Amino acid sequence: MAAFTISSALHSPSFIRIFSNFSPSANTLTLSLNSLPNPAGLFSSKSLKRSSPVNHRRPRLAVSALNKLSDSELVAVSSESDGIFPSGSGVYAVYDGNGDLQFIGITRNLAASVLTHKKSVPELCSSVKVAVVEDPEKTALTEAWKSWMQEQIADTGKVPPGNEPGNTTWVKKAPRKKSDLRLTPGRHVQLTVPLEDLIDRLVKENKVVAFIKGSRSAPLCGFSQRVVSILESEGVEYESLDVLDEEYNGGLRETLKNYSNWPTFPQIFVNGELIGGCDILASMYEKGEVAGLLK
Repeated sequence: MAAFTISSALHSPSFIRIFSNFSPSANTLTLSLNSLPNPAGLFSSKSLKRSSPVNHRRPRLAVSALNKLSDSELVAVSSESDGIFPSGSGVYAVYDGNGDLQFIGITRNLAASVLTHKKSVPELCSSVKVAVVEDPEKTALTEAWKSWMQEQIADTGKVPPGNEPGNTTWVKKAPRKKSDLRLTPGRHVQLTVPLEDLIDRLVKENKVVAFIKGSRSAPLCGFSQRVVSILESEGVEYESLDVLDEEYNGGLRETLKNYSNWPTFPQIFVNGELIGGCDILASMYEKGEVAGLLK
């Protein structure tokens, strides 16, 4: 005997997941079809039973299907929309007050993206259509996005305004990272000031200085990557120098070890004083002490 439980959405679910389990002792196969998370109360259930010989060993199957854009439900967005939209990854389409499609996007958190758009461009975000994509990987999300975009282009002959090249209303470009500082004009230039004096002036004239391996945009070791990540997650304005750059920071590694009396890298200075390396900064970050230190 195989027991089948089928759940269906009253409001057109975007995806369906199918799972089956077989119990050898009871010779029973249970197959469940469940729509992915949606607002409470949108789903109804029906149960069916039928006889079926089972010869499988604990079979498991997962299947997903994406609704067409035109078949998806249009849901109004308001300041009270918290909890209405799923927090999973997926594709979404935003419509203005006239019902015109403005933007099709992909996200790993549908609820957060929709509410962010409602706050930043309320006049353009009146209602949305969403579809949960079970696989959060970029490839699956991109394929879902392409299917909705292709449908929109086939129906109207054009892409939504927010998806036109160069439009930054919906997806803002990440700000360019600052350049790393260089201590010298180049290895062939004779310095008139000792390198240690240049280091001393640098750390005392800048609030936060990080001596790392590689650049802030491309750290060359895990510890340097961690330091950059912490400083940027805290929104810290800091200067960085690549201790491996022998062209413009020649001799920096050994001179800095003597200056700070600290043998390893990265090294972080705040207000001219050495705080320590990655482990110390990470420990302070986990305790919530970094923000207070840098005020």
